[in-house]
Amino acid sequence: MSQLEDWLTATFGRVETPERFARALTHGSQAAENYERLEYLGDRVLGLAVAEWLYSRYPGEPEGKLSRRLNALVTGPVCADVARSIGVAQHLRLGKQAREDGAAQSDNVLGDVMEALIGALFLERGFDRTAAFVREAWGSRIDAQGAAPRHPKSALQEWAAANQRRAPEYAIVDRSGPHHAPRFKVSVKLGSFASAEGEGASKQEAETAAAAALLAELEGR
Repeated sequence: MSQLEDWLTATFGRVETPERFARALTHGSQAAENYERLEYLGDRVLGLAVAEWLYSRYPGEPEGKLSRRLNALVTGPVCADVARSIGVAQHLRLGKQAREDGAAQSDNVLGDVMEALIGALFLERGFDRTAAFVREAWGSRIDAQGAAPRHPKSALQEWAAANQRRAPEYAIVDRSGPHHAPRFKVSVKLGSFASAEGEGASKQEAETAAAAALLAELEGR
């Protein structure tokens, strides 16, 4: 546990219950007592921490713009990116097959574990200290946002309505990979006018990628 405790101290400060953080790093393929409950808690804590942060940082923005900022900052890929930046992958506790299947680099797994660690930190230190960690870990991402981002699916829906085209229709083209690290391929089309495909670690992520690809194509015409 000493190597883990050293990392925990360097990342979160000295912790009183390293076993809770160890559980946050434990995948279901390794043990029945895994990160899932802590992930459930951490997901809510992260959402509140980011929402409070955005509320104070952008006092003049309406709810819609704040929601777009929030949704862009708490996605699975962003959580996974934060997890990579703090060195989570090397401390993951995975079953043999999951490790061989590449779970240590899976956006799904890393994103879930990042939320579980936030849940563990909340139980250890309370909300204020956890929110401070979130601001530090997510800081460069909010600084890079600029204007409130438009979600690609919403933007595509708006484009279709403004240009009198049929509403976007999404369909799963393919699903591959193991259960803990699936890959989805999704198509989106505006009737017979235009179509595109996108891939992602979840159906929602693949739909977003497909919408972004179709928007890029439409804007390039």
